[in-house]
Amino acid sequence: MPARVTVVGGGVLALLTAVECVLDGHRVTVVAEGPGPDAGAGRAGPNRILRALHPADPGATAAALRAHHRWIELEDLLLTRFYERVGALTVLPPAAAAAGAALLRTAGGTARELTAAGLSARYPHLNATGGLGAVLEEEAGVLLAGRALAACTGWLRWQRDVELVEHRAVTAVDAGSGTVRLADGRVLHGDAVLLAAGPRSRKLLPPEVAGRATLYRQSFLHCRVPRQQARAWAATPAVALATTGAVRLVPPVAGAGLRLTSAAARRVVDGITDHTTGAHWQRVLEREFADVLPGFGPAWVTAAEDAYSTDFTPDGGPPTAELGAAGYACAADGGRSFGLAPLLARSLADRLTGPAAPSAAPVPQFAPTG
Repeated sequence: MPARVTVVGGGVLALLTAVECVLDGHRVTVVAEGPGPDAGAGRAGPNRILRALHPADPGATAAALRAHHRWIELEDLLLTRFYERVGALTVLPPAAAAAGAALLRTAGGTARELTAAGLSARYPHLNATGGLGAVLEEEAGVLLAGRALAACTGWLRWQRDVELVEHRAVTAVDAGSGTVRLADGRVLHGDAVLLAAGPRSRKLLPPEVAGRATLYRQSFLHCRVPRQQARAWAATPAVALATTGAVRLVPPVAGAGLRLTSAAARRVVDGITDHTTGAHWQRVLEREFADVLPGFGPAWVTAAEDAYSTDFTPDGGPPTAELGAAGYACAADGGRSFGLAPLLARSLADRLTGPAAPSAAPVPQFAPTG
């Protein structure tokens, strides 16, 4: 029998879970403060790195590979291209690179191991000193996050058993009874509720769950590459330097410039204030990337911005929490969960309405991917 599911939130986990519930034949209401896709959910730029390799973690690598295939399926379902398969490069010490390539092949993926000499020869515009190697995933790449969110919303608009409630703030969620109260006084009744708890909706969580939610602020640099390097960057994959504390380089794709960030610019904060990057944090990133990109300097930077994200479990556990018998909350963390969002959405749909398959798939555990 079809269930009535209310999804609170307009980010990637909310929208993909709504899509999965509709595909299972359920009636879905999506409530978003904005116009459908949550353009401000992560505010971390339009593009995200998708890669399968999680060094020394077979489970996370296998899960990310399944998510890669599901993203491709979703492009066909939603009739929109949003996954630019420009490749993904994970820079590692030589022994770890060899082990990573073997791990990815064992999981069913494809990988090319690059030696230090091969890395320098292929990507001379990246600083690969210190004898580092790399694993190149040629089928991975960059997800155009805004386009993916818009595609989900557009698809949901055309489904018969879907109601999109836009520009409506939520004041209370009672997962025990399956009700959601809106600021205009309307009350939505359903069999199950998903609360995608983003940076601005933590107040809707029960105290015992809200106590687990940590708010992060992270700085990003948007850059224009030098004209003489334009051809080289056009052939550059997404880059993750696993040797330097989660440094990420999203290459110029789909009209966007180079985007840079690092774990060094991620910090815990008490609340949301603004999205302006302070001079200190911009200098932190500029110093870090001066060691990564030959010739890099402030002249490359066209803009800087800060983004916020929420996480329930900073140790890498599943970003979900039960809200009574009829509901779940998920941490709508744009960075950590985006790559595996299709798997998380499938698992959440199973928990909200009962598994479509003989048994619900477990919520994957994973580490930050970019």
